[in-house]
Amino acid sequence: MRLLIQRVSTASVIFEGQTISKIGKGLLILLGIGHGDGEEQAQFLAEKTANLRIFEDEQGKSNRSLLEVEGEAIVVSQFTLYADSRKGRRPSFIDAALPDVAEPLVNRFVELLRGYGISTQTGKFGAHMEVEIHNDGPVTIWLEK
Repeated sequence: MRLLIQRVSTASVIFEGQTISKIGKGLLILLGIGHGDGEEQAQFLAEKTANLRIFEDEQGKSNRSLLEVEGEAIVVSQFTLYADSRKGRRPSFIDAALPDVAEPLVNRFVELLRGYGISTQTGKFGAHMEVEIHNDGPVTIWLEK
């Protein structure tokens, strides 16, 4: 399981011309599911995400978590995080889990974040979306388990 996390001042997801998710201060989380991923990875990464200290405290140091700043999250499934472009010019996605495996794990990850009390919205699984990100910092973190 791979996460590309961006600290945002605002973020939104647009599907077919309609805004389906929108947050203020928080995290935009791009989530990729690979072969062999399961509950263990989802639990580990949800806990890590909720408690990752990447928000500034009063002294301007990255010392606060999403929980501490009462931030929000948007989780967007993104199989392209498993792109392998070492050969040729067209990336291969064979390391990404198939939708029937990936979608329940994406939903589980969202459920786990909500279990921490984090207001969490989502994109639309498997759809073409527009994701608007106002990266704050910029801060972008890669997590993998």
